[in-house]
Amino acid sequence: MIKENILGIIPARGGSKGVPRKNIKLLGGKPLIAYTIENGLQSKYIDKLIVSTDDEEIADISTKHGALVPFLRPKELANDTAKAIGVVKHALITMEEKDGVEYSIVVYLEPPAPLKLTEDIDTAIEMFIEKKPDSVVSVNEANQFHPILMKQIVNGKLEPIWKPEPEGVPRQQYEPKAYMRNGAVYVLKRSNILDGKFYGSNILPYIMPLERSICIDDMNDWYVAEAWMRNKERI
Repeated sequence: MIKENILGIIPARGGSKGVPRKNIKLLGGKPLIAYTIENGLQSKYIDKLIVSTDDEEIADISTKHGALVPFLRPKELANDTAKAIGVVKHALITMEEKDGVEYSIVVYLEPPAPLKLTEDIDTAIEMFIEKKPDSVVSVNEANQFHPILMKQIVNGKLEPIWKPEPEGVPRQQYEPKAYMRNGAVYVLKRSNILDGKFYGSNILPYIMPLERSICIDDMNDWYVAEAWMRNKERI
């Protein structure tokens, strides 16, 4: 039985660049942010789900889809240089003051990962409760983005950044296996957040399949997400 007080935070600033107004742009007939709100609200463990935004329109749409928007985020935490830890720390302190409750766990859910499931959120929380790390971070295998594929140009020549790429080896067999953050779920420790740390040093991976791991940064990603959604509807 999980007895922790758990705060869910969905960050959604108004000034997205790769896809303008991304958080409220319609994907599959509803605002992008609605997918994360719906999954967060269905969690067995999140006690309160809020949206942290600086934007009145995002706040209004988020409220209509069931999230709480108890404050507007300060502008200095909504610009291009603002870091996630500042957003989380501000939201945590503000909500603890408003609610008179200490939230020992924060679940940070980013809207650009619309294909995550409530199951992903709850499983990551269960991992955090059971194993007591500094954080649990959702990832997926990075075959097509394995670091061995990364190159640099030195004196006009293509050189490895890390080590030479083996010839004739399929990407699926590159060693060691590589994983990348997919932006879907972060489960974080209160004490670290108050100390200005997002991840901490003891980080556990929650591995998600590729089909739930799309993270929308630009319009190419948007089209991929639409394709995955159409594929799901056919199944």
